Amino acid sequence: MEEKKVWVVGHKNPDTDSICSAIAYADLKNRIDAKTYVPKRAGEINEETRYVLNTFGVDTPELIQDVGAQVKDIEIRKTPGISAKCSMKNAWEMMKKQNVVTLPVVNSHGRLSGVITTGDVAMSYMDIYDNNILARAKTKYRSIIETLDGTLLVGDAEDFFDEGNVMVGSANPEIMEEFINERDLVIMGNRYEAQLCAIEMNVSCIIITGTPKVSRSIRKLAEEKNVVIIATPYDTYTAARLINQSMPIDYFMKRDGLISFELDEYIDDVREVMSKERHRDFPILDENSRYCGMISRRNLLNMQKKQLILVDHNEKTQAVDGIDEADILEIIDHHRIGSLETLSPVFFRNQPLGCSATIVYKMYRESQVEIPKTIAALLCSAIISDTLMYRSPTCTPEDQKAAEDLAQIAGLDIESHAMAMFQAGSDFRSKSEEEIFYQDFKKFELGDTDFGVGQLSAMTQKELDEVKQRLLPYLNQAMADRKISMVFVMLTNIMEERTDVICAGEGADAVVTEAYHVEKEEDRFRLDGVVSRKKQLIPAFMEVLQGQ
Repeated sequence: MEEKKVWVVGHKNPDTDSICSAIAYADLKNRIDAKTYVPKRAGEINEETRYVLNTFGVDTPELIQDVGAQVKDIEIRKTPGISAKCSMKNAWEMMKKQNVVTLPVVNSHGRLSGVITTGDVAMSYMDIYDNNILARAKTKYRSIIETLDGTLLVGDAEDFFDEGNVMVGSANPEIMEEFINERDLVIMGNRYEAQLCAIEMNVSCIIITGTPKVSRSIRKLAEEKNVVIIATPYDTYTAARLINQSMPIDYFMKRDGLISFELDEYIDDVREVMSKERHRDFPILDENSRYCGMISRRNLLNMQKKQLILVDHNEKTQAVDGIDEADILEIIDHHRIGSLETLSPVFFRNQPLGCSATIVYKMYRESQVEIPKTIAALLCSAIISDTLMYRSPTCTPEDQKAAEDLAQIAGLDIESHAMAMFQAGSDFRSKSEEEIFYQDFKKFELGDTDFGVGQLSAMTQKELDEVKQRLLPYLNQAMADRKISMVFVMLTNIMEERTDVICAGEGADAVVTEAYHVEKEEDRFRLDGVVSRKKQLIPAFMEVLQGQ
């Protein structure tokens, strides 16, 4: 199993704070802790965030859409794959050595061809009354030699026995002539007349038991007739019992209807498939469809959950899918405490600040770790974004002080950088309605009521009016897609410090009216002085909904 890394991830539909704080906190943890911390993202980044990352030459964190346990999170047994031409004897010995009941069969490229089980090996023993099975299995003479601990006296070990029956030549030559046919394989003792009879009847192979000594004249005649001669130290009875073990496993292995899993498959799906199948072991394939190991139901008991640190959120509805199956180690956030539950105590830092990046900044200082220039630029950008360059009521003196300190480290002019960021974030022309709607969208729950609130910010009212006309027809579809009862979109004018709200859903208009004592103007509500979803809109909505 690969080294366990801790993922630092923000909320779905990430904003600049969610992305930049994840990158910065992963950097801090890597500097003060022995584990490996990797920033991730739970959704597509918006244009503002893309501008920030590109400006400072920072790679976009990898997207994760589900943190549920996967096959790669459990212990995979590295049972070696075997060739389809491996003998049944060697397969059985490998099963005993590995203490397994199933062996994977792989081709020369490492891809799964089939599986062979102890039941298949047992079946080969049950077919001892079928004296033609060795030929039908196209058994190589080398496998016969290895199985019988034999010695090749005449012939080519790489040839195949693929025609005729397996016979025991224990009778005198006159009787042998009645039941031995051309191309048969004959097992017999070291009797000159019987050997001569078999050669004259053009058998394929003679296995001589009990001794490696065979007369020169018999060898010469066998060479002339293309008869293979193998000598074995076993007696005739034992040789006859063992010879079926020389057959290649490809004659018995299961090829069709194989059930295998890939490393990225989720354990819930794997468990469901396993419950419907009687197989004990299941092959695992890597991203290139190559065999890489085996698992059984027992392996699912030793599952290692993904380890996460959540930044900029603490509500289940905003977290990456599969969060219930993950092991949450820490939460760094500046929002209200929501619905997320953990199985064990976690480090939870929640402060009433305007931005999670401010908390991360403080933790750098508390740890006495120097803040790299690039990290300072990211944290400063996050604070500018979340506080709308200090215009949001969520902004505190600590946020502003942190941003100014970070700007000095990064060599940034806050005002010009903020204008460039906001301008990049308000360019909606190349985006679809869906992309615009979800670029900063959060879902909330209160009792039986669930609703969503998106927020879009722009420098001019013209930009907001244009995007409003595009989003109004999309609201009902978004509500149906997310299975929520109400949806709201904040269209925030950064320069004029006000927000227009558009909404859909039964009771949505009433919530806005009761929360702010304003009437709807055509297709929107105008809220002067309201720019913060976290500190102004959500608390007002929650108070209304709690009173209903």
